[in-house]
Amino acid sequence: LTPKEADLALNAAIRAYNQGKGRWAMMSVFERIAHVEQFVEQMKKKRAEVVKILMWEIGKTLGDSEKEFDRTVEYILDTIKTLKDMDRRASQFTIEQGIIAQIRRVPFGVTLCMGPYNYPLNETFTTLIPALIMGNTVIFKPAKYGVLLHRPLLEAFKDCFPKGVMNIIYGSGRVLAGAIMETGKVDAFAFIGTSNSASDIKKMHPRPHRLRAVLGLDAKNPAIILPDADLELTVKECVTGSLSYNGQRCTALKILFVHSSIAEKFLTMFSAEVNKLKIGMPWEKGVQITPLPEPEKTAYLTDLINDAIQKGARVINEGGGTVVKNFFKPAVVYPVNSTMKLYHVEQFGPIVPILSFDDIQTPLHYVVESSYGQQASIFGNNSEEMGYLIDQLVNQVSRINVNTQCQRGPDVFPFNGRKDSAEGTLSVADALRVFSIRTFVAAKGTEENKKLIKEILSERDSKFLTTDYIF
Repeated sequence: LTPKEADLALNAAIRAYNQGKGRWAMMSVFERIAHVEQFVEQMKKKRAEVVKILMWEIGKTLGDSEKEFDRTVEYILDTIKTLKDMDRRASQFTIEQGIIAQIRRVPFGVTLCMGPYNYPLNETFTTLIPALIMGNTVIFKPAKYGVLLHRPLLEAFKDCFPKGVMNIIYGSGRVLAGAIMETGKVDAFAFIGTSNSASDIKKMHPRPHRLRAVLGLDAKNPAIILPDADLELTVKECVTGSLSYNGQRCTALKILFVHSSIAEKFLTMFSAEVNKLKIGMPWEKGVQITPLPEPEKTAYLTDLINDAIQKGARVINEGGGTVVKNFFKPAVVYPVNSTMKLYHVEQFGPIVPILSFDDIQTPLHYVVESSYGQQASIFGNNSEEMGYLIDQLVNQVSRINVNTQCQRGPDVFPFNGRKDSAEGTLSVADALRVFSIRTFVAAKGTEENKKLIKEILSERDSKFLTTDYIF
């Protein structure tokens, strides 16, 4: 689509919000929950169709595509449950220093949501659904890949939400999002993708201080493997952590630091496990490595490997880096150093850069100097060393995984990052907060005011000021 269609979607969202006076924004929490519950029931009926398109479009295995759908449904249901809990707490009045007040959350306004291609359903809905259920109107721009899977849900969106509340546009993010942002009429921005793209889009807003943004961006999550690590467990976690869905996850392990005393043994075990991964089409049973959805990605990955080889590294697993059309056999590259692109960039594909260290300050220096700060994994069994690493990393990354791979879930946990890795925090509860703002009604605790408030409550004259309890 073009900026013309983007403008049509924006104006539809603006009209539906109507400066906070629109039908959707004025609904009670109970009413909006009912609409989302209706949507999720219709969504469940489209499971087989959505899963099949998701698998075909981005090359995700059938099993992982099913998991993504089911996890998304679970996320929506958890969001509803959490909002009910929040609303129950908000139904009470607070009395402080002679002032009676009721504090509730209200929507921001028009929200632009842009999802990623690697989790085009789940990660999109972790921002889209909270934005909707809090009363915002939404413009959704799917990623470049992972577009078609939303088609089976269009009718559900149309049937379950008032006109103009949900708007979907397709095309270039920079073109469409840029046209929308330049108007200055977007109140909230949810984006999962690269930090460069996010910065470029945000800069287009003429009044960025008025823009509430929540961004999930780049990551270069390291694993630090100590001499006493359980190698069998560590290899298993690092293979899955670095190569699940071909390494196309922001939470993937993207560089491994292995202590020199165990490096040779680790590399032998790790390479053997990598070469056991089944390569094939996503619907094949037991397949683990599938085609890459981006046509140009294999050339980019090959360039990274060639650069590393020219600067002293080698591919240590047999056949690693072999390209057949858009299949790319996972490559274990060692020893990586700071002169190589692989040391710095987020490869977002099936390449595992590995380097050895003697001094623990080597991986710690890497984390401190990195532009990214999402997560890290540490592997070891010495409590003193592990405790030291935890204390060194907590002010550098947002999640430290002990003897396990980096990951997002469970969704009740905060998902965020430092530096160029994120802006804002997502979890079930945090997402509801980020797409809303606390507003309250206050009055002096005089007998007249108490009587007035009681009358408003008993006559149900206000949807905001209420003590209704949602079961």
